Amino acid sequence: MQDLSGISLFHSLSPEQSTRFASSCTWRDYGEHELVIDIEDTSTDVRFIVTGAVRVIIRIAVGKEVILGEMSEGSFFGEISAIDNSPRSANVTTLTRSRICTMPASVFRTILSESPEVAMEIMQLFAARIRSLNMRLAEHSFLQAKHRLYSELLRLSRVRSANPDHRIVSPPPTQRELAERIGTRREVVSRELNQLERDGHIEKARGGIIISNVAELQHRISEGWEGS
Repeated sequence: MQDLSGISLFHSLSPEQSTRFASSCTWRDYGEHELVIDIEDTSTDVRFIVTGAVRVIIRIAVGKEVILGEMSEGSFFGEISAIDNSPRSANVTTLTRSRICTMPASVFRTILSESPEVAMEIMQLFAARIRSLNMRLAEHSFLQAKHRLYSELLRLSRVRSANPDHRIVSPPPTQRELAERIGTRREVVSRELNQLERDGHIEKARGGIIISNVAELQHRISEGWEGS
């Protein structure tokens, strides 16, 4: 019988709890780019990514979408609907082949009541999301699209192993994806990326977008805040 020991959120559960709660869960394999849940879906279960990755999208108008982010192995989604019993607020689609564990809302709430450690982790997650959303709201309210692009590139990047002074965004997102992340048009992203490349601040490589002048992007973001 499967248990929940492979899901990091539940590391504090006892073996008995892990097995007992797992008996109410189901595991399913999804293909690449397969819909997992959609906006306004009335289901309230919580989904845990055992392997693979998903993208979370919110539709703000007909034909317009905003990418909220990606989640990979060890992450979970759907906990808000499980707590407040309201329809889904976002669309979740797999990016790669994924295996996902589905937990009924009633089981999830029981775990929160029985395990203060799990409940605290959920509260810390909510606090981190609120801080992130507050920052994104401020960026959309006060920064121009180009400054939002600089911020998003830095957010998506990691230190490049070949050169610790550089950062890399890998795999490289499409211009459309970047536009959907920052709420602008693809043409704006294309123009700004090309200018950054001409100025020598980024390099476009097959494996990703290399940010070779991190300090300059940070400086431009600061100027954007000062000029808002």
